[in-house]
Amino acid sequence: MSLQHTDSHPGLLQGKGIGARLARHSLTLLAIALLLTPFADLHVLSRDPWAELGRIAHGMLVPDFGSVDAPLKAIGLTVAVALWGTLAGVVLGLPLALVFSRSRLVRAGCAFVRAIHELFWALLFLQIFGLSALTALAALAIPYAGIFAKVYAEILENTPSAAGDALPQGTGRLSRFVYCELPLAFSQLAAYTRYRFECGLRASVLLGFVGLPTLGFQLESAFREGRYFEAGAVMWLFYILIAALPWWAHRRLLIVLALGSLLLLGPWPDINGALVWRFLSTDIWPAPLLNGDLPGLVDWARDIPELLPAIGNTLLLGLLGTAGALVVAMLLWPLASRHFGNRFSRAAGAGLLIFLRSTPEMMLAFVFLLLLGPSLLPAWLALALHNGALIAFLVAQYSNTQQPGMPDLPASGRFAYELLPRVYPSLLALLYYRAEVILRESAILGMLGVATLGYVIDDYFQTLMFDVAFVLLLITATLNVLVDALSRRLRPREATQDDPCLR
Repeated sequence: MSLQHTDSHPGLLQGKGIGARLARHSLTLLAIALLLTPFADLHVLSRDPWAELGRIAHGMLVPDFGSVDAPLKAIGLTVAVALWGTLAGVVLGLPLALVFSRSRLVRAGCAFVRAIHELFWALLFLQIFGLSALTALAALAIPYAGIFAKVYAEILENTPSAAGDALPQGTGRLSRFVYCELPLAFSQLAAYTRYRFECGLRASVLLGFVGLPTLGFQLESAFREGRYFEAGAVMWLFYILIAALPWWAHRRLLIVLALGSLLLLGPWPDINGALVWRFLSTDIWPAPLLNGDLPGLVDWARDIPELLPAIGNTLLLGLLGTAGALVVAMLLWPLASRHFGNRFSRAAGAGLLIFLRSTPEMMLAFVFLLLLGPSLLPAWLALALHNGALIAFLVAQYSNTQQPGMPDLPASGRFAYELLPRVYPSLLALLYYRAEVILRESAILGMLGVATLGYVIDDYFQTLMFDVAFVLLLITATLNVLVDALSRRLRPREATQDDPCLR
């Protein structure tokens, strides 16, 4: 007689619990990324990247602030664009938030406008308003309106409803908001607005990459011409600006700051209404579509040979960036957690995470592009490091609120058995929140020469083929909406860190 061993406990990946499900999610994502990696152009095309890295590091360590042309003016314009662009986004987004849950049209419209990156909006408005502050303000205000509408609506939906239930039947939506929801949700609304203003500062810097005279314009010019001491000075000015944000952007100074910065936004461009209408109604639409010629529209689309490769590279880079961000977040979050290391190591770890998350992906990709050459590799590194560090920073903060039940465990046991099971649902939820952002950045990084949709869109804008460029923008927005819908379905419901202000 033989004995047959039966195991009633399923393996890690076969169980139905949250741990097994999240493990399957993560391993599936990493496996797909590994399988598709051979199809990505990840070659190093630079002859001597280490020597170039040494020169860039030397410029960062010994910056030449005296070589920066009119730094105060560039900083002032950067702040003015970010502040007024954010305020315009609030003014446009708040009314939409009040009807967001009731109107499918509003939700769809907000999803569309926020799915297009600020730099793409800037390229579009450059054709109407030229190199002016109005282009920068519109490029921030429109996508931010969609973002504010969505996040404000989520915050208001999570507000306790007891006060609203006590109102007389038939009370208007605006009155319900002013007297019941706003007093309870004001702190969260203000916190998210402050965070979005910080994002606006980074976006305002990036607008310099399309020619607007913010800090990004000086940074891009200095890096391209090899003036690394000047580039290092501009980078330090940007980091100082972000680090000092709680002091110079204090709520008591906002009115003075807003009025003072308004003077830096002029001169305003002359707008020809007829030309604007022609651009919006005719120039950006394919001629066969306007003429109702569907066979001609198919032939028109066939004349875009770069379309499918650009879409494929954008999706592939978004997938690799998401997988890379997961790996980076897993590796880095313990560096800033109070449960590991000592005071000095945690300070160094937190400093590294703040540095990486404060540096926009486009700036990181630009530096890696100088080091490694024009391939998907610089963009992948930038996306993985920036988003992974952002997630790791938030997860480390969340881990600091946890109290281990077995404090005598070694660090490895505390990580594997105590903390990782608690924080991993939130880590994965934050990763899925960032997936749509990573795809948006994957498209826009093409403006640096990476073969994604941004490269093709920028090329068609420069050659004044606005109809092709606009259709490619619509394709980019559609891809982002689809990825956002998929990430919402995959997002762990058990995540305890579901605060809109952390997104």
